[in-house]
Amino acid sequence: MSKNHSETEEKLTQTILRLIKEHNPTDTNQLITLVIGELPLPREKITDHIIQLENEGKITLKQQPQPTPPNLSTYIKTKNALWYWTTITLAAVSTIMVFMVPENAYPIIYARYLLGTIFVWILPGYSFIKALFPTKVPVPTNSNELDLAERVALSIGMSLVLVIINGFILNYTPFGIRTNYVTLSLFTLTITFATAAIIREHETKLKENQPHIQNTSNGK
Repeated sequence: MSKNHSETEEKLTQTILRLIKEHNPTDTNQLITLVIGELPLPREKITDHIIQLENEGKITLKQQPQPTPPNLSTYIKTKNALWYWTTITLAAVSTIMVFMVPENAYPIIYARYLLGTIFVWILPGYSFIKALFPTKVPVPTNSNELDLAERVALSIGMSLVLVIINGFILNYTPFGIRTNYVTLSLFTLTITFATAAIIREHETKLKENQPHIQNTSNGK
């Protein structure tokens, strides 16, 4: 079974390299179509293999970033999803510290205060804005730095709104406005918005134009 798999992978690699040299495809979709015409393999498998060849330096893609993997499970393992895992990690660590670190635990309590500030004032709003605008900010800017600055500003403002709404709702529940319940509810909101955002980001990027493929390779 593994031998057949290796043979299939090698044949796919050689086919891709040969087709690039012979046809000089202008984009990934064209290359995939050429490969499908010769090998009866799923489109998803071919796309993932093209990305693998790019990572190994056997082919070079014009216009980075790499083509978006068709599967969400593959996409969240790429560097494009770094923001998602960073958000999840910060939210989880902040929540754990609220429950595990007492108020008199110096100096580690300062780390709790710092993470708590990020958790309350940035993460909920950032996740929410990211879910609404997964790839582009609401107002077009001419640089990535301005895009980031706008996202941060919107995140702080939206976090404030979400915290107020969250506290208002908790006030009318049996739980009340207590630190533990506020933390858990904000954690839930952040995870929910971030997950919705990564799904929308993946879907949006799939609709964008695929990067072009350069007619060079290191393979033989």
